[in-house]
Amino acid sequence: MEISASNPVATCAVPGSDPTAAARALYDEVAGSGIVPPAEIGAAAQGLVALARIYGTTPFLPLEQARREIGLDRAGFGRLLDLFARIPGLRTAVENGPSGRYWTNTVLGLERVGVFDAVLDRRPTFPHLVGLYPGPTCMFRCHFCVRVTGARYQASALDDGNAMFASVIDEVPADNRDAMYVSGGLEPLTNPGLGALVSRAAERGFRIILYTNSFALTEQKLKGERGLWSLHAIRTSLYGLNDEEYRATTGKQGAFTRVRANLTRFQQLRAERGEPVRLGLSYIVLPGRAGRLSALIDFVAELNEAAPDRPLDYINLREDYSGRPDGKLSPDERAELQAELHRFRERAMERTPTLHIDYGYALHSLMTGSDVELVRIRPETMRPAAHPQVSVQVDILGDVYLYREAAFPGLAGADRYRIGTVSPGTTLAQVVETFVTSGGSVAAEPGDEYFLDGFDQAVTARLNQMETDVADGWGDRRGFLR
Repeated sequence: MEISASNPVATCAVPGSDPTAAARALYDEVAGSGIVPPAEIGAAAQGLVALARIYGTTPFLPLEQARREIGLDRAGFGRLLDLFARIPGLRTAVENGPSGRYWTNTVLGLERVGVFDAVLDRRPTFPHLVGLYPGPTCMFRCHFCVRVTGARYQASALDDGNAMFASVIDEVPADNRDAMYVSGGLEPLTNPGLGALVSRAAERGFRIILYTNSFALTEQKLKGERGLWSLHAIRTSLYGLNDEEYRATTGKQGAFTRVRANLTRFQQLRAERGEPVRLGLSYIVLPGRAGRLSALIDFVAELNEAAPDRPLDYINLREDYSGRPDGKLSPDERAELQAELHRFRERAMERTPTLHIDYGYALHSLMTGSDVELVRIRPETMRPAAHPQVSVQVDILGDVYLYREAAFPGLAGADRYRIGTVSPGTTLAQVVETFVTSGGSVAAEPGDEYFLDGFDQAVTARLNQMETDVADGWGDRRGFLR
């Protein structure tokens, strides 16, 4: 990330920036605030920069720890927080920091709708996000997937399951257009009723994103399930850039060739039909494959040739941190990946200039030149009551799960995170309300942290931070940014 010398405040949390220049730039605003005594203006400006750097790097640090790190008494720290909230450039600085994507991608959006307060108050509300997991099976056997090999739902469950999903779609409040997404679990496109479910949701105004491997996204599938054109977006998980890489990851021969053909044809059909559905890729940088990032851009450019007027919309780039207990890359891996990311960005600007790239929590920090440790929730920091007001997942049996990686059939220990079942006599709202009002909780066991994906981990860390702030007497300012 380039540092703008003309705006030292907005970039003061970025590695390599000049905190002294940022403090000087803040001096007049601090002086004009009326909050800080004249003799303390310089120190306050420095404290504001220190706060931005702390929360741009460690977004879930409790306020009391930040106060001690800066070295202020409670009254002085309170004034500093009040002053911080009055200067928009400082908020921008936090969002630009190495861990800024935790703020912009997750925390601040959930803050705006007040859902964190509902969790802390143990107040039942309809889940802000509902994951529909309709796939009865999957054609892949990905080595990093938690799915139990061979696990699937019986075909006989499809009719009742799809009727249940329809009832959930009808139940979701329509004031949040992005309240639902379709994922798994297992591969959603293996459900022959998916198109009808998507149409039903779209008719109510919902913008559904489908997370898929696109192996079954054939022209025949699109003709048979026209409702799939009502999707807001299709996000394809890409597991390699040739058949051998795909086979090593998914266990299936010829999979890349088929997925590439499906995406190419989808590009053409989307352009021919003038459909607004967005198309994106999700690519995990697996160990040893950082050098393939430039080839990823070449693949996107190849797809774009199929429909030059409707190029691919976005890529979500992620790093595989599985098997790294400390949540960090080795120094050699880090250096290689950082160099390849910069080459990737330059090649993208050259060959796919309209492509939006989301680097996620971890890779964004690496792009800034910082080795920020990912949030790592452990069994002892998992919340017994979880956060069903924020997010739940519903599988084809109607079973409602607290965490995104728990809703896989046959997964050992996952049943403890099933909080009820949607059925003809029980709505999703009733399942959540019963769990919350009854004081439902789950005692975490070793290994349970793997039921949480990156989103669940960030939400849990935020709630833990807020709870600590309240306990420390910072309830009116809990969580730093709001």
